[in-house]
Amino acid sequence: MDKKEIMELVKKEGIGFIRLQICDINGMVKNAEIPVDQLEKALDGRVMFDGSSIEGFVRIDESDMFLVPDMDTFAILPWSDEKKPTARLICDVYRPNGKPYEADPRYVLKKVLSKAKEMGYEVYAGPEPEFFLFRRDEKGRPTLDLHDKGSYFDLMPVDLGEETRKEIVLALEKMGFDVEMAHHEVAPAQHEIDFAYSNALKTADNVQTFKIVVKTIALFKGLHATFMPKPVEGINGSGMHTHQSLSKDGKNAFYDPQSQYQLSSVALNYIGGLLTHAREITLVTNPIVNSYKRLIPGYEAPVNIGWSIGNRTALVRVPAIRGEATRLEYRCPDPTANPYFALAAMIGAGLDGIEKDTEPPNPVEENIFQMNEEEKESKGIGQLPGTLQEATYEFEHSSLMKEVLGESVFEKLIKTKKGEWHRFSSSVTDWERREYLELY
Repeated sequence: MDKKEIMELVKKEGIGFIRLQICDINGMVKNAEIPVDQLEKALDGRVMFDGSSIEGFVRIDESDMFLVPDMDTFAILPWSDEKKPTARLICDVYRPNGKPYEADPRYVLKKVLSKAKEMGYEVYAGPEPEFFLFRRDEKGRPTLDLHDKGSYFDLMPVDLGEETRKEIVLALEKMGFDVEMAHHEVAPAQHEIDFAYSNALKTADNVQTFKIVVKTIALFKGLHATFMPKPVEGINGSGMHTHQSLSKDGKNAFYDPQSQYQLSSVALNYIGGLLTHAREITLVTNPIVNSYKRLIPGYEAPVNIGWSIGNRTALVRVPAIRGEATRLEYRCPDPTANPYFALAAMIGAGLDGIEKDTEPPNPVEENIFQMNEEEKESKGIGQLPGTLQEATYEFEHSSLMKEVLGESVFEKLIKTKKGEWHRFSSSVTDWERREYLELY
């Protein structure tokens, strides 16, 4: 859409307010709401905000920043007031000198996609975000009371979230999503809704919109939706497996019908890059303390650094489909990841593999979960970091992540995550009280 089309649509639909959305360094969606009579000013990129108040943005002495809407992201919020509906626009962040702000997550991803384009590639991605539904108490506060006892692909009456999922899908479709599937996941009260594969920037935008829609519809249903990776111990956690592929000259660059596995050298090098840098990028794909409570053996978690054809116990899996649908699946990300940074990190690692002609080891078709350490070592299978502290160390020593994310984001993430780990490691947990209070 262009400016004229948006102005005409706003008038036709009787839009009353516009939300201008951005994303902070932790992946949290922020927004400023303006009355519709300020829309033309916003579309011209003349709405200013205080960047020093956004986590990971600028210092207070350089706080003036501008919101520049991406007009392709215009959408009407389906739950807004029918008399005066609200629409949203996702924005890029610019400095007063007219240059993009280098720590804007959207800009970071755009920069990596520009590099891919210079190499002749368009990047496509498709996530599979999972979430839990919990009941709220009489005061509306979230509890840990699971909404149902369902399991994979269950239906009502066991799957009590079915109606909520349906409402979420309807809201997503009204906002322009092409929803492919919605179903109950393995754990009780756990759900997954998959939407169409698209270019990487649109995919990242869609993940952010998806989270807002899920949480909003759940709230209207009296429930709490959480993307926390491991809210309940003893059951599977929530992941965000991310499918990726490259296109060159309008054709899938990962597909080669004449090669082994029908995978091109580009695909193999991309896989090689992902495996080589897997430990370095885990801080970005799995960014919180709780992420590493999911990444433990025994709960189908992809902790093993290897790749496979179909085998779901490896970190990188190549699904059976070929031709123009050839793609790989990177299985460790979780939905707390900032999608712009996570995609930038994964794509950056893959492109590095292509540039350096990185050959991956042989694919692993055995169940890695059943291998002992000696067997894994003999096959060159490593393991992802086990804690946020370990992931931060690996990230801090990565020249690739510094290059991909930019020095500003790189330094801010290190500082933020070291602070998060310090707060966690210095806190006294319920487990410690149960374990030690009476004993000692």
